[in-house]
Amino acid sequence: MADPPSDVVVVGGGIIGLATADALQLRLRGIGVTVLEKEPRVASHQTGHNSGILHAGIYYTPGTRKADLAVRGIDSMVDFCVDNAIPHDRCGKLIVATADEEVPRLDALAARAAANGVPVSRLSPDAARELEPHVTCVAALHVPSTGRADFVGVANELARRVISRGGSIMTGTGYRRATRTGGTWNIETSGGSLGSRYLVGCAGLQSDRVALGSGTNPGARIVPFRGEYLDVTGTSADLVRGLIYPVADPRLPFLGVHLTRGLDGHVHAGPNAVVALSREGYRWRDISPRDLASTLSWPGSLRLARRYLRVGLAESARSLSRRRFAASAQALVPGLDPHDLHRTEAGVRAQAVDVGGNLLDDFHLVGGDMSLHVVNAPSPAATASLEIGQLVASRVASELPRRST
Repeated sequence: MADPPSDVVVVGGGIIGLATADALQLRLRGIGVTVLEKEPRVASHQTGHNSGILHAGIYYTPGTRKADLAVRGIDSMVDFCVDNAIPHDRCGKLIVATADEEVPRLDALAARAAANGVPVSRLSPDAARELEPHVTCVAALHVPSTGRADFVGVANELARRVISRGGSIMTGTGYRRATRTGGTWNIETSGGSLGSRYLVGCAGLQSDRVALGSGTNPGARIVPFRGEYLDVTGTSADLVRGLIYPVADPRLPFLGVHLTRGLDGHVHAGPNAVVALSREGYRWRDISPRDLASTLSWPGSLRLARRYLRVGLAESARSLSRRRFAASAQALVPGLDPHDLHRTEAGVRAQAVDVGGNLLDDFHLVGGDMSLHVVNAPSPAATASLEIGQLVASRVASELPRRST
């Protein structure tokens, strides 16, 4: 094998992989970085099917990596968008309790926001309707720092920066496996092999497989959850000014069906959360026997199903019935006309599940021999991506020996 062309190979050309490559170049001047992406273009999966929301950091357990990186990450992302003329804003969002029994959860969320240093305002129903005239609630929280951003635009700008500094982004090049010999990684891809001194996995929906393919136990497996959306059109779209969220169930990592007006002005309702039959299955009919076998054979999957059977059945029913889906959105804005709601593009969340059937809540990084894998990075990973990239780059820099001169 020829001399390794790269100091670091990053597997995955989504926003986290590109942010990592960018951060490595900034931290270690002159470093050789190669990004592998199996699709013809970067940001094709989770980044490209993202809701585009800049999360302020109010939901996450204080002291966790998620909380820390999200709170810092939204400011970093806004600064990046400003510096690079990428569309974004800080429109704020409204979180509404639609029944009295939800108010204690709303209060707990306000306390968590305070612990994370995120300003929020408690609103009466009348005050909430000053922001969203058609919303229904018994109480609400306003989160002014929440916003929206073009994450695909961010990813494309990161890719441009990486290439401009001499880095390489190999699209259409799938990772197969990596073996370490004589202090160098030999990385086999769909287009041949290449060498590297260090291996970083940022492969999202395939993150556990990338780790396993290099001899690292990820400690969990990816179970894909498809998040389906409805397009809100016609006069119903006029009933939503910005971002309207329900009070999230603290037992689940999903925020529930919400209403969002995007930067392009389009309004969406969603997502729900159903187990996908393919890791890249954006439709019900997308079925991968390999992915399905992986989900079913993982002991944690059965334990997860037992634990959340009722929730899973409810989500599946909402997926199959547009009427049920529309009703969830109408709980927030009763005036929505179900005939104005139409199915649109879905996303797939890469959710790591451990052997005990627990949904990993925090960002999960697993180190190996001269390697590091981002195994679990669900929402708010896009918001926090620049900070995640800095964290990974710092770890790599502490382990990667300087080249002799």
